Amino acid sequence: MQQASDRHDVKVRLTEIFASLQGESTRVGLPTVFVRLTGCPLRCVWCDTEYAFQGGESRSIASIVEEVLGHGIEHVCVTGGEPLAQKSCLALLAALCDAGLSVSLETSGALDIAAVDPRVSRVMDLKAPGSGEVARNRWDNLARLNERDEVKIVLADRLDYEWAVQCLAEHRLAQRCTVLLSPVQGKLDPAQLAEWIVRDRLPVRFQLQLHKILWNDARGR
Repeated sequence: MQQASDRHDVKVRLTEIFASLQGESTRVGLPTVFVRLTGCPLRCVWCDTEYAFQGGESRSIASIVEEVLGHGIEHVCVTGGEPLAQKSCLALLAALCDAGLSVSLETSGALDIAAVDPRVSRVMDLKAPGSGEVARNRWDNLARLNERDEVKIVLADRLDYEWAVQCLAEHRLAQRCTVLLSPVQGKLDPAQLAEWIVRDRLPVRFQLQLHKILWNDARGR
């Protein structure tokens, strides 16, 4: 296992660091520092962060932790792209936890989450058919989820909703962790999704992206 003192010399490819309000998950509304890593092996048709697929800069974990702490905010979210596509993301997550921060990870669900530091709250997508990436779901990740974690399903239409309902029943998702259902902006009417959830008495949390409501910006600022 990598020693804490060694982690800080490890580098990751970083797109941006910024402070904003958390726009999603059960932490919605909390002041949060976002650490957006570069690169993603998926190409969801509704992706709103394509600018993070390429580019970025190589930064040491030490410099990232220092910058995050400089914001004076307790909560930090490591996101992408797909952060776990970089092996050094695991060391970054551990270093942020070691610094006394409350850390969450936003991940696509296509990569193994087993090695993520147990202090991290994992917010994991399940890709519905409308994403174009349903075949990339790594179903064995579900067995690793616990009450600290969350599953997010982004829905583009009625077929996606029915798929999500089936997943809830088949995999007992709500018994594992919080489940979030979110409409694709401009594709599925949020009020329609809300009506379906209430009508079917689904044990889920309805979610809108707060940052897009406030600023019409995927980056939350």
